[in-house]
Amino acid sequence: AYYLAIKGHGVTVFDMMPKMGGMLRYGIPQYRLPKEVLDKELALVEKLGVEFRNNIKIGRDISLDTLNQEYDAVIAAPGAWSSTKMRVDGEDAEGVFGGIDFLRSVILVDMGKRVAVCGGGNTAMDACRTAVRLGAEKVYIIYRRTRDEMPADALEIDEAQEEGVDFRFLTNPDKILTQDSKVCGIKLQIMELGEPDVSGRRKPVPIEGKFETLEVDSVIMAIGQRPELSGFE
Repeated sequence: AYYLAIKGHGVTVFDMMPKMGGMLRYGIPQYRLPKEVLDKELALVEKLGVEFRNNIKIGRDISLDTLNQEYDAVIAAPGAWSSTKMRVDGEDAEGVFGGIDFLRSVILVDMGKRVAVCGGGNTAMDACRTAVRLGAEKVYIIYRRTRDEMPADALEIDEAQEEGVDFRFLTNPDKILTQDSKVCGIKLQIMELGEPDVSGRRKPVPIEGKFETLEVDSVIMAIGQRPELSGFE
């Protein structure tokens, strides 16, 4: 929108969320990107004459066909708002959150005092460090490989460890334990590294019969994201 406006185009931005910024606002924690900084950037874009229209979701409030009829061009940049599922028993229990869902809803989430975050990327680091800031007394990172294979930035890993996050390497969720349909723990399969896979990293292999159980109040699945494309069929 910024560069199109500079080139002289009239631009309207439709967004399904209450405020502009997309994943920068709703997916990046405050400690990494202060909302005040984002708001200043957005104000500059708006000052160029860009029209912001919030709380409008394609396919729900307006159709893509309508936009194609009303505008000379349409740029679809919906982002990846759906958290990837891990497909383990208990994943639908109360207290299990997708990584991006957790970061988007931190004000509303009741995560308890003991939190397990599954994943090794920057979203997992954002989630575990946000959980610390929200008052969790014990935060675990569950990752099926070792630190050397983690895709997260080294600085993010270092700072998470400095903040007290407990990294459980070579473990993988086997089952989410529940009591009265709410998370009470997580059963972990102990892993070892085998031969490299297609990604070039050594493939984690389960050690048969070897498990560990952690008592937790919530589980955050931060293993990936994908677009939610309803309305764009």
